[in-house]
Amino acid sequence: MLTQKALLAASRRPGLRRLVTGNPATRRVVDRFVAGEKLDDALVAVRALAADGIAVTLDHLGEDVTSRAEAERSRDAYLQALDGLAPLDLGRRAEVSVKLSAFGQALPEGHDLALELVRPVVAGATAIGTTVTLDMEESRTVDSTLAILAELRRDHPATGAVLQAMLRRTEEDAAALAVAGSRVRLVKGAYNEPPAVAFQGRRDVDAAYARCLGVLMRGGGYPMVGSHDPAMIELAQRLAGELGRAADSWEVQMLYGIRAGEQRRLASTGCTVRAYVPYGVDWYGYFMRRLAERPANVRFFLRSFTTR
Repeated sequence: MLTQKALLAASRRPGLRRLVTGNPATRRVVDRFVAGEKLDDALVAVRALAADGIAVTLDHLGEDVTSRAEAERSRDAYLQALDGLAPLDLGRRAEVSVKLSAFGQALPEGHDLALELVRPVVAGATAIGTTVTLDMEESRTVDSTLAILAELRRDHPATGAVLQAMLRRTEEDAAALAVAGSRVRLVKGAYNEPPAVAFQGRRDVDAAYARCLGVLMRGGGYPMVGSHDPAMIELAQRLAGELGRAADSWEVQMLYGIRAGEQRRLASTGCTVRAYVPYGVDWYGYFMRRLAERPANVRFFLRSFTTR
């Protein structure tokens, strides 16, 4: 837990960001988790995954913007991504994920700004037969994000959201969203939150994830099981069987570059599997959170400095 907190704190330190992003050895590790810095790189990954029967959600990396101009650039990057996805004709097998902090959510009047700028992205996704999922960030943004979700779903009901099981409030949020037409990706969470807000121990987070998963699977929505944990995926499969859920009424989501063989194996069994595919130059915060999630990721990172 101390290592996780240190890594999450490091994700906010500009000096360390410059050190890590400027080190050539880091690039070899980042390439495992990030599809590339340009949209064309990401589309190559999308095509390869589609050929393996794996759906995708595309994420243009960037968050915590400090100006409206930066937020508008995030909007434009997603509109370009949708233009790139359209000719692939993958429909909802290729959606996009957005962080509202990249759309100015943390700026003054940020709630209204984020809603204004994300609207055309959601409309653009609908126009090409796909949809958008709103990523969840720090706990202080949850109410704003869920309010924006509710507003977007008025015209675009397939708009999805992410819930983090580590937050103590999430079981109630899951119950509120477990309704027909609602799409919810459940993850464990990768932000440094205080004990009053979030469960701290791994066992407590796992237990919360299992409870929230049960709420979503028993509800009328479309659960998206965001996990690499075999126990949680097995639980989801068991619940789907017990509840008579059709194979196309829920899915498993995993990160690009993690357990790729298992992603292909699950897809080959008829399970809907979606890979979260990030791309872009602003990969540092995302990368540090991936290291924080699993000790094995840290070991992989450190070995990269001594092996070729």
